[in-house]
Amino acid sequence: MKKIAMLCLALLLGAGVSLAAKPAAGKKIVTTVFAADVDCEHCVNKIMNNVPSLGKGIKDVQVDLEKKEVTVVYDASKNSDENIVKGLASLKVQAEPKESAEAGK
Repeated sequence: MKKIAMLCLALLLGAGVSLAAKPAAGKKIVTTVFAADVDCEHCVNKIMNNVPSLGKGIKDVQVDLEKKEVTVVYDASKNSDENIVKGLASLKVQAEPKESAEAGK
């Protein structure tokens, strides 16, 4: 009887751990390319050294100096394009989502 109870307890613990390991259903990972006012390596370093100021949920940031683009991968349930633009503005970098920049042309 004790063996059966222990086996059931072990199965319940295993099921609980596997359910906890699954990603949350509300997470949506988004990649946005921003047209940014980056002119030099100092601007690139300023962004890369201050990633937390872009907001929560940031997974990856890449800056392309030649194309003047900042690519941000983030959790859309924790952040938005608007918040990232504000975060870049706090670093004195003007930016807007690439789609918006091209729509105005």
